[in-house]
Amino acid sequence: MARIDSRTLFLTTSPRTPNKMIPEISLLIEHFTGEKWNKESQCAFMEVLREENFFNGKGEKDPSFSARDRINRAPKSLGFVRLSPTIELTPAGEKLITSKRKDEVFLRQMLKFQVPSPYHKPSNKAAKFCIKPYLEMLRLVRTMGTLKFDELQIFGMQLTDWHDFENIVHKIETFRIKKTKHKGSYRVFKAEYLNTELKQIYKDRIKQGMIKTRESADTSLEKFLCTQSSNMRDYADSCFRYLRATGLVNVSQVSKSLSIIPERINDVDYLLESIERNPLSFENEAEYCTYLGNASTPVLLTDNRDNLIEKLKTEFAKHTIPTAASTEELKDLLGELRDKQREENIKDEVKCIKEYKLYDDIQSVFGNITAKKYYDNPIMLEWNTWRAMTMLDGGNIKANLNFDDFGKPLSTAAGNMADIVCDYGDFLVTVEVTMASGQKQFEMEGEPVSRHLGKLKKLSGKPCYCLFIAPTINDATISFFYMLHKTNLAVYGGKSTVVPVPLSLFQKMVEDSYKASYFPKPSNIKAFFETSETLAEKTNNEVLWYRSMQEKAMDWLG
Repeated sequence: MARIDSRTLFLTTSPRTPNKMIPEISLLIEHFTGEKWNKESQCAFMEVLREENFFNGKGEKDPSFSARDRINRAPKSLGFVRLSPTIELTPAGEKLITSKRKDEVFLRQMLKFQVPSPYHKPSNKAAKFCIKPYLEMLRLVRTMGTLKFDELQIFGMQLTDWHDFENIVHKIETFRIKKTKHKGSYRVFKAEYLNTELKQIYKDRIKQGMIKTRESADTSLEKFLCTQSSNMRDYADSCFRYLRATGLVNVSQVSKSLSIIPERINDVDYLLESIERNPLSFENEAEYCTYLGNASTPVLLTDNRDNLIEKLKTEFAKHTIPTAASTEELKDLLGELRDKQREENIKDEVKCIKEYKLYDDIQSVFGNITAKKYYDNPIMLEWNTWRAMTMLDGGNIKANLNFDDFGKPLSTAAGNMADIVCDYGDFLVTVEVTMASGQKQFEMEGEPVSRHLGKLKKLSGKPCYCLFIAPTINDATISFFYMLHKTNLAVYGGKSTVVPVPLSLFQKMVEDSYKASYFPKPSNIKAFFETSETLAEKTNNEVLWYRSMQEKAMDWLG
């Protein structure tokens, strides 16, 4: 049982992207079913994650804590695993791993998550909790039409009791009116508004002088408010990502807002009308775990055969519906048709990309990424780089992204593979992208990038190269990739050719391909990496090599 001291809404925040828990749950069950979840098994689990290339962090100091952070949060809280008395996969967990309709599985589990519960009990310091968080946040999005991230952070995170729902709606409406009338900086307006709300939320604690935070020795009110604001932002960010995993909402990257997907409005309305808003009562933790782990509850609109047929007729009017099909068969059909729709949308975009019809849009998106104008800049960088590599043509370019039904990026894929893989027939190129900078860039990306490349070499048996793209390239990253050119490491499949390129320079390379009088060929791309290998042999330090490769990139088609 976890004790909650929060004065604002409590949600699960780990993993940050819901889909990333799936392979980790699979590994936990494969290796540790029937064992006790203790320090020994937790450390062993982290070792398995490292071996399977799922772990890139710094969990060496306390691997058992890292394991609990991964499993005790969303996997346990959403009912996918049972950790007591021993490690077991629940029916919901089995469904998550095996089902094609993972958004449906996530949706059922999130709708059952509640506070208070035998897993999460508020302390005397906490706000009054009486809520199913994801149900009420879905209701808030539906009620407001469009809910911006700032509104979710400032007001949505105050909804700890569903009886206060109308008050929160009124607060958001008031905020919107005042924002429209405000003539100065929105950033300043938002910060002042948030601080006013925080002072009201924590008025008793502030009055008593209890404003020291665990993370800092700074006892100022400013530091306290900054910490609480950051916490609310983290929870709001988690809410955005988890709601999107249900397949019911759109995330606008530009306006940083949530809205219900038009084709899913009936599904949402059905849930809001049929699901009890009050948290349920349970005798003990085991009873709650059984309730959470039930893969068939709550009932969704598409669990009803007549509703399902109506949905198929509405979304896919031209398709013939088999009258003898069972409910599960109809669900599979709906999923298959949506998959086909998604593939067609992606195929149409690829066609436009290869004809250079989206060149201006691709360059514009890169500019917005550099200016950090999107809600999720890292995923936009990965998606847009895939589009740019596709435009260079000549190969089969695969982004390891999860796409929504409309072909837009939903989330990054599992962490044990390259961001993008380009197959040019007789050689392959991995493309790794990151928004990270400074020493953090090297710590987060250096080893995984080379490991992904080594894995591809082993699987393909072909020459493999890597293009590493970031807004800025850290010196430690340059040094590490230069060393890989010259060092024969068996763990990475020998010497590794990884070329770091700043995003602005990559944009220049894309521009050159657009302006060229011919379509670039795979041979041009291969020559770029072969030049890097030659320069690494000729130069005696990483500074000269990197400078020379920048010059080559400036004229890579010359």
